[in-house]
Amino acid sequence: MTRQFSTAVRNALAGAFEGVVGAGPTLEIRTGAPPASCAAADSGTLLASIALPSDWLGAASAGAVASTATWSTSSAAATGTAGHYRLKDGASSVHEQGTVTATGAGGDMQLASTSIDAGQAVAITAYSFGVGGA
Repeated sequence: MTRQFSTAVRNALAGAFEGVVGAGPTLEIRTGAPPASCAAADSGTLLASIALPSDWLGAASAGAVASTATWSTSSAAATGTAGHYRLKDGASSVHEQGTVTATGAGGDMQLASTSIDAGQAVAITAYSFGVGGA
């Protein structure tokens, strides 16, 4: 049988995510595939670094949380093709990483275009994190 959780448990788990990562983390968009684990060293070229707001996720509902606003930077650091992202706390510890693809291509994070040019604005218009087991 597949393990299932009540909505209350799923909301508690999803809601704890922001508390563990902390206020004002950084989202990095990088080239290439993600490292083997969150504990592994950064890989790829850093294309964009986005400082997230102190309250970066909304309240949990139906076992999921979503970004509270658009996350953006006005100037990308380098030119390249986005391949993965890493979410870091204030001490630069990685708490989440995943793939980046163009919208509709199935990546963990999706951008209108994965082609990023140095100096261009980069925006994440939607982000969510959910707990399975419904």
